[in-house]
Amino acid sequence: MIAFFIIVLGLTPSILSVWMMRRAGIRAQERLRLALESVSSRGLPSLALPPEHQYAEGIGYVIGDWSCKFNARSSYIRCAVNPFGPCEACSQYQARE
Repeated sequence: MIAFFIIVLGLTPSILSVWMMRRAGIRAQERLRLALESVSSRGLPSLALPPEHQYAEGIGYVIGDWSCKFNARSSYIRCAVNPFGPCEACSQYQARE
């Protein structure tokens, strides 16, 4: 009788742990299902780019005046001379050859 009690006492934490992990897994699956349903019912917002972004084949989206020699061909920096400023009326503009 004592041996049986010791075995049951030794296995109790493992059994409780498996039971609690299973409950947590079921709750996580339910929360994930609810989150997916919530996102699918709302839809995704449209990703609108600023008007100065232009698509260049093989490069991607770039900003600034594409015809300028100093254009950085980047979506973060306009050019080496005037990286953040507007391209309109830039004194360093040179046409691409």
